[in-house]
Amino acid sequence: MHLVTDVESVEALRLALGRDRASNRLRGKSILSRIVQTWSLLMIIDWNHFTPMTSFSGGILLGLAAAFFILVNGRVLGISGILGGVLRPRPADAGWRLAFLLGVLAAPLVCRLLATVPEARIDAGWITLVVAGVLVGAGTRYGSGCTTGHGVCGLSRLSPRSLVATLTFMGAGVVTVYLARHALA
Repeated sequence: MHLVTDVESVEALRLALGRDRASNRLRGKSILSRIVQTWSLLMIIDWNHFTPMTSFSGGILLGLAAAFFILVNGRVLGISGILGGVLRPRPADAGWRLAFLLGVLAAPLVCRLLATVPEARIDAGWITLVVAGVLVGAGTRYGSGCTTGHGVCGLSRLSPRSLVATLTFMGAGVVTVYLARHALA
């Protein structure tokens, strides 16, 4: 998805928000209707890379894995917590944590052997990736968990703290993409 910033779209956005008194198109409609209309004017979907079934399948698998993990181990499936436990090992915990992380690293390799995987393309240099990784790591420590722990497990348990954390992750992601791809580009 990318943001459209031409003059016609800005004018359409102004009309959709109802700032032009001559426009009656959205007058009297709810604020939610105005927001949906605004986003439809601003966002364009790249249909060539839109993969709803793959994304849906991945989400189902992640949800099932998280449910299975909490049922079997009584622990939340949060990657940052599992990795943090390896870095500060307790003798009883080290084995399953290492096995889990090795599985996370091995799964893409096995998938590549069994199926044709599209080539990954990252439009960033090593410095950007390292800085991003450090920021994500600091954010997971500050937020007491990662997107998996809060977004999948925490939200399914109706945790208010996880809701705030997930909204913060998502909001920061939207702002970062906008700044990196549009405001600073």
